[in-house]
Amino acid sequence: MTPGSFRILPLDGRDRSGFDCASEALSRYFHAQVTQDVRRRIAASYIALHQAADTIAGFYTLSAADILLTELPAELTRRLPRYPTLPAARLGRLAIDHRFTGQKLGATLLADAILRAAGSEVAVFAMVVDAKDAQAEAFYRHHGFAAYSSAPGRLVAPLASLLPRA
Repeated sequence: MTPGSFRILPLDGRDRSGFDCASEALSRYFHAQVTQDVRRRIAASYIALHQAADTIAGFYTLSAADILLTELPAELTRRLPRYPTLPAARLGRLAIDHRFTGQKLGATLLADAILRAAGSEVAVFAMVVDAKDAQAEAFYRHHGFAAYSSAPGRLVAPLASLLPRA
């Protein structure tokens, strides 16, 4: 299956009960909580829809965040103004249904989240993630994220470093 087999769109009212990923907590969140977070404007959620099966293959959430300037590595802040915080987009959750693992859908969803954050009319300097485990942390590091702050699994990447070069 190719990334072209999937369409990424905002979460809608379609049935989510069949979604099952490797994390029980993420599956439970997607079944029971995500709609409330979207309605309350706590997070925006996007789904990857497998076009042939009309099945939700994955999802992610985006929300606003800020980063304390003092928590970032000096090489990231060298040319930035000395504001106490910098605007960021938080990739809160990203999960792939177990039937669609190994198809690079996680990377496709991450790229979509980066493009949405970069295309926002709200200024965003970086994307932050809180990796839930070592496997998730390795995934984000592979895609250019680096650790910051004292919180374990908290990673950051300036959007400019994540976007394709023009």
